[in-house]
Amino acid sequence: MTPEPHFTQPGVAVSAVDDRHAEVTLRGDIGLPLLCEVEELSADPRLLRAERWVLNLDGVPRIELACAYALLRAATEHSGTVTVRGARHSVLHTLRQAGLDKAAVIEKQHRRPPPAP
Repeated sequence: MTPEPHFTQPGVAVSAVDDRHAEVTLRGDIGLPLLCEVEELSADPRLLRAERWVLNLDGVPRIELACAYALLRAATEHSGTVTVRGARHSVLHTLRQAGLDKAAVIEKQHRRPPPAP
């Protein structure tokens, strides 16, 4: 398993688990300042080689529609399986607006139990 990328500000990181699996991790508010990075995912060689990749959105509180469309383009240009993991309700809403739910498997996020008193 590859280590979790370290983010000090909003960003995009790609890690190849092996030749068949890759993970894209996004953190922070994903908006227009990151649009070029998100659009470049469709040309990333680690993703092009991977049969399956996971889109980890656990640390994303908000995503702009333009970035969601860029994720859709990357997913539809990929010949394998794309799985969206950890997306919050508001982020899922935007991803669905862009149509990503038609091109990727979206895992339901489990509610975290409240902290113990």
